Amino acid sequence: MTSSAERLAEIRGGVPPRRHNARTIAALTGNPGCTRRAVLDSAGVDKPKLAERIGFPARFGQSRFAITRGNAFEAQVKAGGGIELLRLVAERLGVPVPARASWTDLGGDDLPDRHERSRAALTGGGDEAALFDHPLLGLEVAGRRVHLEPDLVAARLGGRFHVVEIKSFPVIDGQADPAKVSAAAVQSAVYVLALRELLAAAGRDPELVSHDVVLVCPRDFANQPVASLVDVRKQLLVLRRQLDRMARIDALLDEVPAEFTTDLTAEPGTLAAALRTVEARYAPECLAVCELAYFCRDEARGHSSTLGRPVREALGGIADVADVLALATGERAPGPEQAEAAALLRAAADLRAAILAGDPA
Repeated sequence: MTSSAERLAEIRGGVPPRRHNARTIAALTGNPGCTRRAVLDSAGVDKPKLAERIGFPARFGQSRFAITRGNAFEAQVKAGGGIELLRLVAERLGVPVPARASWTDLGGDDLPDRHERSRAALTGGGDEAALFDHPLLGLEVAGRRVHLEPDLVAARLGGRFHVVEIKSFPVIDGQADPAKVSAAAVQSAVYVLALRELLAAAGRDPELVSHDVVLVCPRDFANQPVASLVDVRKQLLVLRRQLDRMARIDALLDEVPAEFTTDLTAEPGTLAAALRTVEARYAPECLAVCELAYFCRDEARGHSSTLGRPVREALGGIADVADVLALATGERAPGPEQAEAAALLRAAADLRAAILAGDPA
């Protein structure tokens, strides 16, 4: 009998799996009902290459200029063993700036060794001030253990850990782009949860990891860094709930046809047909986070899911836009389970007609 690991290797075409990061986990848990995304991410499929192969390339991501600028800003903030970063974090937390603090870079290519070094560094030692760069963390996702390689710093001050995220988007007049801050908060929550699990596994109190994340961004249009606190308790609750709700990969694979594969050597039409055999749950929000969103949107054309989750839920499971319009105009009689949604649709249609006719009532 084929094991789950062997089946996942077959799905991605036998190539090495892509590694998860906080962004992919945040996006995956943001749409837990999407079997297609859960299976592809669990298998480690290279979704950007897959989307390009089938003719629906992803249209999001940072430009080379933005990546270069971000790397330069991060290097500036971390320079000198993190002296400036330590000051920023301490002042934002309202604690005295330590006279000295250790700096430990936990990066490297040997994952087992790096994981052990990260575990030993983060769970050992006392309460002295310390900064830990590039720790290797882990989380259980869809029944599989995945490694996270965050490009961040964990700061230990006053005996507590704070996740520090360095982002290159600016804070202008004290305000940053809400969407970018929200995305950073969700990704930071992934790291907070993983760090808490690491401490718990070592027999230490997971609450030593604060829910207040330190977000470091450039101030205005200069490269002068400024630190802000972001409370990620809400994101942590959502993350835990959605990770718990996600089916185990073994159960998900039971819903996938035995011959399903995303081998990139196959013809585009064959790949697209294979993808359609695995259930997706498209929503407009997918366009900003999932590389296959444009394929799924094209597939969902004419379905109420393209109008957004609130609309889909309000329609009570009426899947086709054509059925929605027919119920609104009374051209079609609703079934018992559609009666409430149909009444709302008819009321909305009558109100629209009255407004267009200029009826003040």
